Amino acid sequence: MQFEKINKAYNRVFQQNALSLGVVVPIESYTSGPIPTMETHLERVKKVERLGFKSIWLRDIPFNVPNFGDAGQTYDPFTYLGFLAGQTSVIALGVSSIALPLHHPLHVAKSAATIDQLSQGRLLLGVASGDRFDEYPAMGIDYESRGALFRDSFHYIRNLHDAYPTIAKNNYGQLKGNIDMLPKSTSHKIPLLMTGSSRQTLEWNVNHADGWMNYPRDLYNQNNTIRQYRELIAKTQKYDKPFMQPMYLDLQEEDDYRPQPIQLGYRLGVNYLVDYLDKLRSIGVNHLALNLRFNALNIDETLERIAEKVLPEFHSNKKIRHHE
Repeated sequence: MQFEKINKAYNRVFQQNALSLGVVVPIESYTSGPIPTMETHLERVKKVERLGFKSIWLRDIPFNVPNFGDAGQTYDPFTYLGFLAGQTSVIALGVSSIALPLHHPLHVAKSAATIDQLSQGRLLLGVASGDRFDEYPAMGIDYESRGALFRDSFHYIRNLHDAYPTIAKNNYGQLKGNIDMLPKSTSHKIPLLMTGSSRQTLEWNVNHADGWMNYPRDLYNQNNTIRQYRELIAKTQKYDKPFMQPMYLDLQEEDDYRPQPIQLGYRLGVNYLVDYLDKLRSIGVNHLALNLRFNALNIDETLERIAEKVLPEFHSNKKIRHHE
């Protein structure tokens, strides 16, 4: 089974039996508090593209929630992606992920299709049910209904790509085929990547999403998760679907620095990073989004070192190694 051909970003970032690398914005270290400086943010994004990373990823964080501990890039993800679309040329523009219950699906679909058009097909749209409780009462939305809201929003966005769609009445309204949303995306649909479970079953994920963003786990459990996902895809779907995950990285100056666990990632040297990424590739991870929030080494030096010593191992069509 092959991956479906959708837009430029999807086709470039996700390759069968391969692992590509992207970077989470803000591309800076900010360990003393939840709010980054966003200084030189545009220069860093341009540098990541120039060095050969395949994607950048922004998060949907409407409020700075203190107990969450991270305000992300602080800018609205769609407004910021629109700005970056005009400042870049080939890198995929990813959102990881829009909390669908907190937005009307028309606004999500129109913003996503606009960015996809302006960037000539470089949008990847991660979607989620959301997990920061405080945001729901602040917006008058029932937190316990987020699973149903996610499904309704997802289907609404999917159907908006049709001309003059008809959408049965749900939590977000209904369409009767007499009005249309413009623009449409560059391909036959916007690639929607589901985050975690989003309070849905694995079967729902496999049947509806175009790929799966899941959280870092130890290799054994991640392997089992991906195997179950791909076995269900093989039984029920026409196309295979990609799997991706994030990873916090604290790259050390010493290349042979042995791995030490940190929050959702590792502190390690570049040689061990290559080995770990190769193991991820061997279990079926197709894309990894590196988060440098806890990185102590100079960020520019870190990016350059990864570009020199890591990217050639994964962006040059090298075959998967076989691990004992």
